[in-house]
Amino acid sequence: MHTDQSLLIENGTIVTVDDRDTVHSTGYVLVQGDSIAAVGAGAPPAAMKQQAQTVLDGTNMAVMPGMVNSHTHLFQSFIRGRGDDKTLLEWIKAYIWPIAENMTQEETYLAGLVGLMENIRCGGTAVLDHQYIHADPTCDDGFYRAGRETGVRLMLARGWADMAYRESLMESPEQIIAESTRLFETYHGSENGRLLFEFGPVIPWGCTDETMRKTYELAQKWGVGTHIHVAETREEVEISIKNRGKRHIEWLADLGILGPDVQLVHSVWLDDHELDLVQQHDAVIVHCPVSNMYLASGAARIPEMHKMGITIALASDGPGSNNNQDMMEVLKTTALLAKLSTLNAQAVLPEQVLRMACRGGSKAFGQPDKLGSLEVGKKADIVMVDLDTPFAMPVHNAVSALVYNLSYGSVDTVVVDGKILMKGKEILVVDEKEVLKEARIVCKKLFERAGVR
Repeated sequence: MHTDQSLLIENGTIVTVDDRDTVHSTGYVLVQGDSIAAVGAGAPPAAMKQQAQTVLDGTNMAVMPGMVNSHTHLFQSFIRGRGDDKTLLEWIKAYIWPIAENMTQEETYLAGLVGLMENIRCGGTAVLDHQYIHADPTCDDGFYRAGRETGVRLMLARGWADMAYRESLMESPEQIIAESTRLFETYHGSENGRLLFEFGPVIPWGCTDETMRKTYELAQKWGVGTHIHVAETREEVEISIKNRGKRHIEWLADLGILGPDVQLVHSVWLDDHELDLVQQHDAVIVHCPVSNMYLASGAARIPEMHKMGITIALASDGPGSNNNQDMMEVLKTTALLAKLSTLNAQAVLPEQVLRMACRGGSKAFGQPDKLGSLEVGKKADIVMVDLDTPFAMPVHNAVSALVYNLSYGSVDTVVVDGKILMKGKEILVVDEKEVLKEARIVCKKLFERAGVR
């Protein structure tokens, strides 16, 4: 909801994530309405403080841009812990499909509320939900409803598959386009621009060339993006070579579907030629390190991509293959996996990791000019993280502390679009305990209906 209120955050360590990675050891941020009006070092001017309607004290806190969780599956809030110790394709068949076939709008709404509360608690202010379950055609509406009520910035990448997938979850091209049109016209740009739509073809082996082209043409016409899993596992790349005679990125390039408006999720098994194609077309890589480790999928070539100037965004992936959406944990894991896979202690530095989570995420979200840094004119999506904890004391470097020391439990206050969603570690927008209670009851019934133990 747009508001013309003014909000001042003072006495914090301001981690701007601007082009120079500016950090003010003590500083302030002024918000007017839904945008940042001033950022500065030291104490705010007296007149500014007098005129601010709300003042938040950032003493012993890092004040940073809200992170973009650039790829998740909110429906999986209900199946966390069910993918333990399985490979990707085993897990999909055993749990994802049976649950996906039985979810209704009421269940997606509750799973969405749980998943979005989780994102708020870990400093994720913008969430890109790759939403591919439509047994109930109104499942997508449930997630948008949850987005509206929680105040989070939500991009729904409407997933689809039209071949070689679970029959009950496949759709005809006509269905895909009709339903995408309805969602785009109903939700895209609503709630002061907080709710957005894009296309989300699920996986290369489930999508025909023709429907890929058709949806991409529409995406370009509507000015929205395309979001797709690619090269997550070696097995999937082998399927592509066997069926199409080409690797995933080559296939997309041949179809003319590569560009700044395309998000390539996982991208673990890319060869040199594919990296060159991604670089040439300025596409966005979405890195999900925790999920890639959990499913034993492999380690993406993040340090090489970074050196090539490829935009990298970070994500938790769905809570079914993580098993949470803690973006603070993703920060540390990104750095550690890069070091481990290259045996280079400086493979990825904390500043680079934070930039991926914020600036890389803003490009994945299609709004690099509006999100991702604390700068005048950008949207007021701000997170305050408590540094006054035995986990981080003493804080010699706030960026290092954010990446290496802290987890979701240190996130204190979250602001999206100038509105306070969480303050003092208490979610203000929904009754958290009531939602969790209801979700437990509904989830139990869903599992019984789906015949999943």
